[in-house]
Amino acid sequence: MANERTDLLQGTLELLILNTLARESMHGYGIVQRIHEAAEDSLKVEDGSLYPALYRMEERGWIKSEWGVSENNRRAKFYKLTRTGQKQLEAQRANWNRVSKAVTRILQGT
Repeated sequence: MANERTDLLQGTLELLILNTLARESMHGYGIVQRIHEAAEDSLKVEDGSLYPALYRMEERGWIKSEWGVSENNRRAKFYKLTRTGQKQLEAQRANWNRVSKAVTRILQGT
């Protein structure tokens, strides 16, 4: 059970991407790797959900992208958090905290 990966709840992926990009700009593969490391490989992020989320977030102005060269000398699109994205991250963190506290209370029967 320790190596079992859990699919992300809808809407959670955007929060994790924003939080990851708050530290530094990264390419898609790097974002996934950072999320997997931070979650100790207990969360599963699929390419089929990552890239549509990145495109959606870019359209909303939360992130911006530019082409660069990755660590292995390949051309890659790097994503960076915008000011609007930082505000969105703060709002989503606050919402996540409220929701997770409520769910915890329910699960604990109080």
